[in-house]
Amino acid sequence: MATDRSRISTDIDFDKNGFQTGTLRVPHSVDRSAYGHIPIPIAVLKNGGGPTALLTGGNHGDEYEGPIALMKLLQRMPSMQINGRLIVVPGLNFPAFLAGRRTSPIDGANMNRIFPGRRDGSVTEMIAHYVDTELFPRADFVFDIHAGGASFDHLPTLLVAPPADPGRRSAYQRIIDAFASPYAMVMDLLGEDRTYGAAIERHGKLFLCGEFGGYSTCNPDGLAIVEEGLQRVLSVLGIESRETLPPPRYDTRWLSVQGERHYVFSSTRGIFEPTFRIGDAVKDGQLAGRVFDPHAPWAAPVELRFRGAGTVMVVRSFASVEPGDCVALIASSTQAQ
Repeated sequence: MATDRSRISTDIDFDKNGFQTGTLRVPHSVDRSAYGHIPIPIAVLKNGGGPTALLTGGNHGDEYEGPIALMKLLQRMPSMQINGRLIVVPGLNFPAFLAGRRTSPIDGANMNRIFPGRRDGSVTEMIAHYVDTELFPRADFVFDIHAGGASFDHLPTLLVAPPADPGRRSAYQRIIDAFASPYAMVMDLLGEDRTYGAAIERHGKLFLCGEFGGYSTCNPDGLAIVEEGLQRVLSVLGIESRETLPPPRYDTRWLSVQGERHYVFSSTRGIFEPTFRIGDAVKDGQLAGRVFDPHAPWAAPVELRFRGAGTVMVVRSFASVEPGDCVALIASSTQAQ
């Protein structure tokens, strides 16, 4: 009989009270290991009848604020007094995480562009399928923690998608307020619907994503925002009650990315010189940078310009560019959604 049940197995009992650690076992039969699997670490803490929060990092393997914040959370989970359930996967795309790459070294796949995955697909597709069919249905709230990775630096920002229902929107706003990120940004991914976030929206669950650094390092300021924000979010969800919580450091500024005009793409191959800094306020038509041709260094560089006004949220790390590479992303101020 045909089934859509995941091929990934686990020793975790999601309905058992207490603290558990284990692995998600992804089948991986290769030359060096005929009956092998890839073990992805997972931890679960359950007590009482409160909500379930799914917390993941390492969706892209070269982004570290999320995995480190979640590994630090794991250190205190055995002693936490909660009402509900925490499901924590610090390195979701584990092969990419171990390799420090955005994409998997096994199948070359970008996990955040492959949902809902496939039961009988590649390693990355199988992981995405397990998340979509086994973890998302168990969750009431989901937070997938990102950063700019090797190719970007990103201002510390929650990427938000407020629900249409007024009651759910109010609950969502309380979570955003509790997290207290410097920025909350409504993102336009230009029609991309294969993301983790798009998949969780199809499940109708409350979801946050966030970008908290870049350059494939761990930004201490971004890490602090994640760690402190998580404590306040678990409190407002009613999962963990603590006598004292870290006070918010920021009043969240709301922004929106409004289509392709807020992206700056290179139109040619070469070496990119930015003429802005991350966080700058820029104007429509302002020079964004120049691309020089290393094979004809005497030739005039190609100029790239902003096609809208706003705040620069993202800057490219690598000076070397190809046609179609994004070198900057801006966002315009907006009202809380």
